[in-house]
Amino acid sequence: MLNNIVDFLSQIYYPALIIATAYFFILSLANHYEMWRFTLAPEIFDGPLVSVLIPARNEEKNIEQCLDSLRNQLYKNYEILVIDDNSTDATLNILNRIAAADNRIRVFIGDPLPDDWFGKPFALHQLSRYAKGDILLLTDADTIHNPTSISWAVTNITSLKVEMVSGYVGQIFCSFGEIATVPLMFFLTGFVIPLFVNRFTKLSFFSSAVGQYVAIRHDVFKAIGGCESFKKKTSEDIYMARFVKQQGYQTRFLNVSEYVKCRMYKGYRAALEGIGKNIFDFFGKNSILLLIVALAVFFFLFFPFPLLFFCIARASPWTFQIIVVNILYTLTWIFMFLGQRLNWWYGFLWPLLFLNLLYIAAWSWFRTISGRGFIWKGRVVS
Repeated sequence: MLNNIVDFLSQIYYPALIIATAYFFILSLANHYEMWRFTLAPEIFDGPLVSVLIPARNEEKNIEQCLDSLRNQLYKNYEILVIDDNSTDATLNILNRIAAADNRIRVFIGDPLPDDWFGKPFALHQLSRYAKGDILLLTDADTIHNPTSISWAVTNITSLKVEMVSGYVGQIFCSFGEIATVPLMFFLTGFVIPLFVNRFTKLSFFSSAVGQYVAIRHDVFKAIGGCESFKKKTSEDIYMARFVKQQGYQTRFLNVSEYVKCRMYKGYRAALEGIGKNIFDFFGKNSILLLIVALAVFFFLFFPFPLLFFCIARASPWTFQIIVVNILYTLTWIFMFLGQRLNWWYGFLWPLLFLNLLYIAAWSWFRTISGRGFIWKGRVVS
């Protein structure tokens, strides 16, 4: 009886797995083409005023390098606004020193964090009130910009005739823990969101963003309610893109890796906290939805790897198909890493990446449900 049930399920599972794998492979190629097709090289170097907004909390090791790169821009018309978000290190001293030598930089001291806000949205909220630019460029204090970074934002917003652009910045990895965790950010465009659909639909689900680099028209930012719309969200970048789309504006998710670099997290623990605080929040803190997605990830994304060895050992009639599935997953990840100008051989780590994703998702759920929250920038986020 049990063997009959297993055989019956196999007749459903294996074909479904092959179809899903082929879809993910095609989706990743289509998204790579979409980003490549619509990402424009910088060509506008004098235009509307751009306000660069940088929240900085305990960034004494990063902020000077970030500001030096932004002070060295070829775009002519911009200002840089930085807020010291109640840092406990030397961030403010460094900011004041640099601002004294460059009148394009304005430094603000952040107000105490209210209970109904999270840190980054509140810092951006305060900065946006002082911004004078027609375009806001929201970026993190640990990013490094090449001299055409601001021009890239203006060029793509203007030439594509959209209201918001964002995308993957170039990731810098300095430890194996970062390699096994940070690339999970590619999961959305590799296995979930078909980016080309965003050009034709009003549904906000297909709109995405990465908070390391977001350029948005100032009037549109105000039209969506500014940071008030996502003041209690850890994945504020995703929700901003969704709200922009909901209001009928156009967004694009592109590849900015050639123009901005970032070491997103320093070590595995920081990556765990950083990504973990966003996963459950991304699903609206819906436990059932998270469970369904986790089961799908396990059976359709991770399980094919150990299943390969089982099929070979048992001489299963599905062995060839499972080999093809594993090859396609490997190629999918290799192409994603190549598209982000990263080492291609990272693609062979996909079973570890998916296993790590399942662990982080479970950890994210537990930390939220238990009320323990996440330690981020010296604050508890729940």
